[in-house]
Amino acid sequence: MAAVHRDVPIDSGPEEVWAAIRDWGEVHHRLAPGFVVDTRVEGDVRAVTFAEGTVVHELIVTLDDDARRIAYSVVGGSLEAVHHHASMQVFAEAGGRSRFVWITDVRPHSLAEPIAAMVDQGIRVIRRTLEAAATPVP
Repeated sequence: MAAVHRDVPIDSGPEEVWAAIRDWGEVHHRLAPGFVVDTRVEGDVRAVTFAEGTVVHELIVTLDDDARRIAYSVVGGSLEAVHHHASMQVFAEAGGRSRFVWITDVRPHSLAEPIAAMVDQGIRVIRRTLEAAATPVP
């Protein structure tokens, strides 16, 4: 199994970053607009449509407000035949900023490179979106 691990600073407060991540049915508006073009929620599963056409159905495994962490697994859609489990977590940093950690485990190993490319593209959009919406740090 391959792991894609990304850890980036974001110039936005942890409460603001977590609020956007936690709103897991609004990824296409609050977190990654343009990268994700639609999100639909049915119970504990969200269907996420990416700009290039991939659609995945993700089961929300954990939504932990205290730890500011969400974990999810792909259970259907375009990646149904693979194992994909991911988590996103937000940590407070000095100066009212945040550290965003996104870890994705994927199998088969041959998918690590394309998944890493998607995660990298997603991180760029997420960071830009959250920093643009941030309350200015004094």
